[in-house]
Amino acid sequence: MAHGHGHGAGGGCCGAEREEPPERRGLAWGLYLRIDRERLQCLNERREGSGALVFRAWEERADRSQFVESDDEVELLFNIPFKNIPHMSFDDTAREPDQMFSLNRDLTGELEYPTKIARFSNVYHLSIHISKNFGAETTKIFYIGLKGEWTEAYRHEVTICNYEASANPADHKIDQIMPETHFIS
Repeated sequence: MAHGHGHGAGGGCCGAEREEPPERRGLAWGLYLRIDRERLQCLNERREGSGALVFRAWEERADRSQFVESDDEVELLFNIPFKNIPHMSFDDTAREPDQMFSLNRDLTGELEYPTKIARFSNVYHLSIHISKNFGAETTKIFYIGLKGEWTEAYRHEVTICNYEASANPADHKIDQIMPETHFIS
């Protein structure tokens, strides 16, 4: 999104934040609505298009009928576009990530992983690399929630400005009222 939107992809588990009531908790997890699903890519998925199914409403996190499963190995790589930014490949996973998480089993989809806020403000594209699992031959994911705030795109058109080092009075003609001066002698 040539949009300035900031989101902490993942969680925002911070002691200073107050806990939302259960009926409002899912509202913060609405970034799945801003994903460009036509360009979302999940590498190594067994069933084509199934990677997009795990990004859904927080209230639907317990739905076990929609999932993505890795093909013949454990790795999955999600390329989640919010704007047209190049996608990662498995060759790119050797680079140091912006953030790594040590994941825990989460059967209810309620664990949050705090992100480094400075690294995840104004995100246009997010890649998630799942490099291993808990010992199974393939990896199966049922839900990924993206928590954060969305800001609409703001596009500033080109502005042409001329700056003068010193003003040329001939360029700035102003009809001035000449004050009349009265002399008394």
